[in-house]
Amino acid sequence: MSEWKANRFWKETLVSECEDGFAVQLDGRPVKTPAKAALVLPTRGFADAVRAEWDAVEELIDPNKMPFTRTANAAIDKVVLQHGEVADMIADYGGTDLLCYRADSPAELRARQDATWDPLLDWATQTYGAKLEVTSGVMHLAQSEAALAPLRKRVHEASNFELAALHDLVSLSGSLVIGLAATKQVQPDDALWAMSRIDETWQEEQWGEDEEASAQAEIKRQAFLHAARVWRLSQVE
Repeated sequence: MSEWKANRFWKETLVSECEDGFAVQLDGRPVKTPAKAALVLPTRGFADAVRAEWDAVEELIDPNKMPFTRTANAAIDKVVLQHGEVADMIADYGGTDLLCYRADSPAELRARQDATWDPLLDWATQTYGAKLEVTSGVMHLAQSEAALAPLRKRVHEASNFELAALHDLVSLSGSLVIGLAATKQVQPDDALWAMSRIDETWQEEQWGEDEEASAQAEIKRQAFLHAARVWRLSQVE
């Protein structure tokens, strides 16, 4: 990955249309992924977001400041090679979905979970025919194959770039249902993220905020919002 350590060597960044989508060029030369594959984006909007990151480089190339480029690299260098495995890993979250595990107590927390999460589970049932069961506590509850199959099918239908985004939406929230809801914009992205944090928010209300934990949560929130935007930028009209 020596290219990631280089100083800026180009003057002009632009987007060019190509056979498989849109490529970002630096002084007429196409950007490559760390694995030396062509960095081709599915939409002009996605390519524009990547181009803006390269255009913003002042001296040293810093991947930490280039989230769209990093996600595109992951989609091309990793997901393309193991689409089925990645889809299976994401779909497995349906069997242990956060929304299905409710608190035994206190009653106020349980009521908040029910009021917030039940509508999302109802949406999953209505949209995908996936009726997930709910339990109290942390003991594993096996979901029926009839409920999981349509969710798994939807995940496997995702394109490589969509799957890269969905991976983060689901793994960060701990919920396949929340991840899929983000792709459909069932609620604003920030609201969906907050729904995944009900337990943590409750603890903060009871015991006060932990600065370090809050800082880590903000990093994850930004990553969730980024993944939601990547999904939308990946939609080919």
